[in-house]
Amino acid sequence: MQYSIGVEYALHCLVYLIDIPPDSTIGIKELSTFQGISETYLSKIFGKLAKAEIVISVPGVKGGYRLSKPAADISFWDVVQAVEGAAPIFQCKNIKDNSLLCQQDEEFASCSRSTPCIINLTMREAEQSMRNVLRGKNLLWLKEEVDKVLTPKARQETQDFFSFGSRVQG
Repeated sequence: MQYSIGVEYALHCLVYLIDIPPDSTIGIKELSTFQGISETYLSKIFGKLAKAEIVISVPGVKGGYRLSKPAADISFWDVVQAVEGAAPIFQCKNIKDNSLLCQQDEEFASCSRSTPCIINLTMREAEQSMRNVLRGKNLLWLKEEVDKVLTPKARQETQDFFSFGSRVQG
């Protein structure tokens, strides 16, 4: 199992939407240029983020994207779910019901079908733990962590770059 690169792109780009003025947006072109990634692919990702109400899409010449709610209210899990979907990672096919013993021994078969699959339970437990970790991290936390390692020069250059990309609505 692995998440698509879309999750990484989304998280990296969402960080830049945190500190923009309330009536401003950042366009996909600016985000894709800054990150060095495909504008077309990033547009698809942001479409999913908008559908999940993580970002607001503002159409038009002065349009772009901004966060739909405070960064503290957007978890990593929200982003993963928006980009990847909500389906469980592990898809149990109940192959225990197809085993040779189930097919030959009626007593074993009934016992097997009435008990939960230990493999399925374990995989779901592991997935739930991962989801809980991702729910515990949010965009505000990410920004604070990035700010710890970002040099003042890099911070200024980033702000300068996006000051040209930000568009005030009005």
